[in-house]
Parts: sequence; structure tokens; C-alpha cells
Amino acid sequence: MSSLNQYKLVKQKCELYYKIMEKSLNKKIKIKKESDKPRFGFYLYMLECLSNIKDSSEIIEKITDTDFNKAVYDDPSNDCGIDAIYINEEDRIINLFNFKYRETFKAEKKQSKNDVFTSTKFTSAIINGNSNHLEGKIKRFAEEIIAKNESSDIWKMKLYMVTNESVGLESEDEDIEQLKEVYDLEVKSIALPEISNFMSSRPEPIGAKLVLEKDAVLTYTESSLVSAKSYLIKISLPELIRITCNDKEYRDKYNIEDINPLINKDMDFAVLFDNVRGFLGDTKYNVNIFKTLKKQPTKFFMYNNGLTMTADDIETREINGKKKILIDIKNFQVVNGGQTLRTIHEFKNMDPDNLENFLCEGEILVRIFKTGSSNELTNKIAEYTNSQNAISIIDLKSLSSEQTDIEQILDDNNIIYARKIGETGISDKKEYEHKISLEKFAQLLFSIQGNPDKASNQKKKIFEKYYDQTFGEENFDISKSAHIVRRYYEIQKVYESKKEHYEPSDQKIFYIMYLDQHLEADINKNIDELEKAINEYRGEKIISPARKLIQKGFKDFLDEKLKIK
Repeated sequence: MSSLNQYKLVKQKCELYYKIMEKSLNKKIKIKKESDKPRFGFYLYMLECLSNIKDSSEIIEKITDTDFNKAVYDDPSNDCGIDAIYINEEDRIINLFNFKYRETFKAEKKQSKNDVFTSTKFTSAIINGNSNHLEGKIKRFAEEIIAKNESSDIWKMKLYMVTNESVGLESEDEDIEQLKEVYDLEVKSIALPEISNFMSSRPEPIGAKLVLEKDAVLTYTESSLVSAKSYLIKISLPELIRITCNDKEYRDKYNIEDINPLINKDMDFAVLFDNVRGFLGDTKYNVNIFKTLKKQPTKFFMYNNGLTMTADDIETREINGKKKILIDIKNFQVVNGGQTLRTIHEFKNMDPDNLENFLCEGEILVRIFKTGSSNELTNKIAEYTNSQNAISIIDLKSLSSEQTDIEQILDDNNIIYARKIGETGISDKKEYEHKISLEKFAQLLFSIQGNPDKASNQKKKIFEKYYDQTFGEENFDISKSAHIVRRYYEIQKVYESKKEHYEPSDQKIFYIMYLDQHLEADINKNIDELEKAINEYRGEKIISPARKLIQKGFKDFLDEKLKIK
């Protein structure tokens, strides 16, 4: 059951996102009422959590809600029941969003299934392949989706019903099931309990105790001179549920015989604070985990990679005539296997009988590393143990020591560095000037270092092939981090003031950041020079200005025109 405090915490988070949005847009948004601030912030926060996109400007472009676009862009186009659209090109998933932000908290209030059916105005247009009656941003999205559905590729369509109400939709509702069949649409409900679980706030230290047979424990020390040990253990799935539940008394209660009380214990999401993954929702890996738990729980140990934990300290002692080992884990975090852990808890919650009928049959491998207070060691373990899984290279690099150093420097300069989703700054009491994502900052560095033509369409390569070059000390003076961010927003503001004459874009800003290093740092003059070059460049065939900017031929043309060596 959700609480009033959870509602208030989400509201505070959304108000922070609204402030960040205004600063990102460099303008004061004209709202009808004060409650529009957390409502619009709710759109940004939820989209960031569900899409894993950290850049505010990119998220804003995906919002189709009528009220939002009227306030931000003076565009009153009808949203047809869809408030945002995110097209996941990599997984070929069309994600539709319907947001309902409630201004007051009611503990028993349920999400209305009627909200689902308001979204069918848009889905009907998609199924019929006709977007003639649509307009504005929603029409452009519809045309893109129709083209994808008509292609030979297989695309899935999901509808996220997202609300800050206490209770979500019933998953087995007949009307919603029928909707899935008619529109080939998967409906996913996300309400206040799910949202509050992913609030990014540094948790209180979490500990747990467990007792294992000696043959279920392997120890590892780096050398004979090092006293600290790490452990490789095999535990039952009910024990994993116990030590990661949100009841401190039960986490320490290693000698329980009746496991039935665990049915009503939820997972403590604070154990995933340092996990590299964010709010991923359903994935094919979750489906496989569910399948194994249901059909072959005794094979779970063999089919699953297990979990990796880091802990400030691990204390052990032999008990019961040295036949068993008592392990006391202090301030631990699950840094790898968060999806597995969440899915096990979710499977337990689906049916009270699942704990005894299935989970009791399963075991899992858990690695526990004693890292002390070394954040660098913790981050390295998280990075390397995740590197063999299906996880973004960008998320992996977000754990690197140089990235946490940049985060600290920017925080000292009142700038939020979004290494992970849901970031609103290290301090809750600080008034931040700007927010920039790790990806956008990397693109700015890459552009400054001479690659504005590659910064937009080779973002992934920056974190793979060019990472050491981009963030290495030879090319990057970390003390200039705040200046780089402020310069980006300064250029953005000037470009916005010229949008009657020039179409602003991040691609163009990357070039101005590049020109800053070689020409007189006059933003207006450099913008004019860039726009002249765009108009003059012809290339091998007629292409759009955006396509010109990502061609090496254009950059060579610009360098020659402005005599840049």
C-alpha cells in the first residue's frame, strides 16, 4: 500500500525535474496553474526512468501531450490520448505513454481503465495506416510508426499507463485483455508503488545475516598478505528473498523455520542503489527467468549467472561444531543481477503459493566482495561483472572513476551530471544551475577535440573505440568541465534567439563548440559562419542540412573555408 509520504517524495522529484526543464529550455514556461509544474515534471521523470534517456532536451521532444506542448511551444495539437512516444530502434519496440498525475493523494484510489481506451484514438490510426486527421508532433510520430509497421521488420507496441495513484490497473482485466488482442498492444501499468521503489536517494546502510553449510561457501583472498576475504556462496531462493527484503528484523533472522511470512515481505530497492541498470521494465531476460522458476526451478542455479554483491565488511564465524558458517554482511549492494533479484521477488508476489511450490526448489550463486569504503573498487567490480551481459557500454563507463570525478566537479559548480537515470544532483538542498547527461558531455568533448561531424551519429563509439582518447588526461582537462557545460547552454540560448533565421540543433552546437577552439570565441559570428557554410556546401548529392553536418566532407569544407588547421 502506498503512503502519503511516498506521494510527496514523488511530487518533490517531479518539481525538481520541472525546474531542470525550464533551465534546459532557457525560458520561463507559461503554465495555467501551479500544479502543472509537478505534472509536467512527472512526464520527464517517468520518460527518463522508462526509456533510460538522460538528456532533457531529447526527452522533451518525445512528449506529445496537448497541454505540455501548448505551454512549452504554443502548439495546441490534439494528442489523441497519447502523452509521449519513444521508439526503441534497437529492440524494435514502439513505446506509447499515457500519464495521469493526480494533484491529491488518496490511499485507495485506483487507476481508471477508461484512461486506456482514450489512447485507442491514436492506436486506431496506426492500425488503419491513416494519419490524415492528426496534426503536429503526434502526426509526425504516427507517420513514422506506420512506415515501420509497413516494413518487413517485426515491431512490438507497448502502452505504458503511468500514474501517481496508489493502485495500478488489474493485469487480468477482461477489457484490457481484449484491447491487447484487437490492437496487438501490450499494456503495462505503473503506479505509485513502482515509482517510489526507484526514487534515487542514498539509502541507509543495509545488512543481513545468514547461516550456510560449509560446503556451500568458497572463500577468496587476493594474496596471503591480505586479510580481507570475499565469498562465493550457494543459497536457496527463499534465503535470497529474506536477506534482500525490506524488513530489517527478518534480514537478520537467519534461523527462521517458517518461511510463510516472507510472502508478505517486499524487496528493499535500496539494495540496488549502486546497480548499473536503471528502471528497465520487462525484458526478454525477465521472461526467461520467470519460465525457469515456473517450469524448472531446480535448474535455476545452472541457468542463471547469479548475483554479485559488494559490502563494506563481511564477518564470519564457524558454528554448530564447525559444520556451519554464520555470515554477517554489512552495508551491501547488489551491483550485478538486479534484474534477476527483482524478477524473483516479483514471481513470489504473483501468487502466494509460488514461494513454497517453486522458489523453495531453487538455488542461486552469489558472489560477495568486501570492498570497504573504496568506491573505486566497488565501481570496478560493478563494471567488470556486468561487461559480459547485455548492458549498454555507456552505463558501464558511467561507473568509471573519471566519471565520478566529473560528477563531483560539476556538482561543486551547481551542475547535475546525470550518470544514471533519475539523477537530480548529489545534494537535495542545492539549487542547481544546469543538468547534463554523461552522453551529451561526451559528445561535447568529442566535438571540441575535433570531431563535431562524428559526435551525433557515433555516440556509442565515443564510449568504445574513442573513450580513452576522449576522457584521457592528454586531451581533456577535467578542471574545465563546468566551463564546457556552461558554454554549451550559452550557445544553445543564442541559437534559440536566432531561430527565426536558423533552425537550432545539437549537431550545430557541437560545431560551434569546435569552432570555439580555433576562431575568435564570438558565438554570433561563429553561428553565422557555420550557417553560411551549410548553405554553400553541395557535396556529391542534394542532402538536408542535418545530413551535411554528419559528413566528413562538410567538416573538411568548413575547415578549408575558415582556414582551420
